[in-house]
Amino acid sequence: MLVSGLTAMFVCAGAAMAADGAGKDDAIAMVKKAVGFIKAQGADKAYGEFTGKAAGFVDRDLYVVVYQLDGKVLAHGSNAKFVGKDLIDAQDVDGKLYVKERVEMAAKQPSFWQDYKFVNPVSKKVEPKQMYCEKVDNTAVCAGIYKL
Repeated sequence: MLVSGLTAMFVCAGAAMAADGAGKDDAIAMVKKAVGFIKAQGADKAYGEFTGKAAGFVDRDLYVVVYQLDGKVLAHGSNAKFVGKDLIDAQDVDGKLYVKERVEMAAKQPSFWQDYKFVNPVSKKVEPKQMYCEKVDNTAVCAGIYKL
């Protein structure tokens, strides 16, 4: 009985650790909040807030990114060094052109989910990621979750 109790405890602890990251509903809510902020405050102010890691736009491993539909990064809540760069040819560890795919998807639909791999800012490891994006004018406003 003690062994099965310990096993259950470790399984539950592992599930709780995995649950510490943001979920799909959190990503959708973050993007909707970011889109509302852009519309209310203007793009310049919003992009600065997103990149500056404003408290309302960073939650655990969840943060906002904004891409022009040509691949230029306008805001990045995890790495300010990306802002202003054209990342259309950026590839994940599997060689997937994830920025190119993202902007192509944004050009065709108002919202979508995208799968690729990226460095988790909390674990500092490359992990599978699902990015939720909404098209706003000539941009894709996105936030993503990491999956173990």
